[in-house]
Amino acid sequence: MDDEEIEIDALEEYPTLVLVSRFAKLIPRTDWFRYVGEPLEKDVVDKARTYLDALGFPEATPAEVENWQEAAFSLETNDWNSPFWEVEQQLMAGLTVEVTDNIDPQLLQMVLANVTSVASEYVGEGVMAAAERWGLEDEELMKAAIGEGVQACYQAALVIAAGVDEEHPFTLKFQMYETGWWPLGVMGNTFNIF
Repeated sequence: MDDEEIEIDALEEYPTLVLVSRFAKLIPRTDWFRYVGEPLEKDVVDKARTYLDALGFPEATPAEVENWQEAAFSLETNDWNSPFWEVEQQLMAGLTVEVTDNIDPQLLQMVLANVTSVASEYVGEGVMAAAERWGLEDEELMKAAIGEGVQACYQAALVIAAGVDEEHPFTLKFQMYETGWWPLGVMGNTFNIF
């Protein structure tokens, strides 16, 4: 029996991990960063409001970030100890505990590593294509964009592995990436989207 057969057998014991593997196959079909800098469509604003409500920030307003320089400024001024980031960190910790209570941590790590590997490739391609369209040469900003896209995939995969509600904030966040924009985060009462 080879490693792939062992992996398939192991996954069959955990139906949510089978769903995570299917999710990884959807990552290449996502329009990563395709519409950054374009006017926000109503659908994106609606998804942003749903995400903010689920996250506990209904008073925050989605705001359009018009270019890479504004996106960089938004990232630089993000307070990593803000309530927004703390809520995301608490959600990650809670999901991780929930999942590892029910799924072998090594197997979970293997499946999530596959998701991040696939995401790194395709998110990276999307960022590079967007940077080329804009003539962007800021490698640090491109790395930040790739990192945030990959993290969104990881978070969405964790939600799937936990088998929790599709209205989870991380699922809603991933849906914004699926539309081709980059949700940068909440500063004060503003949810910046590039």
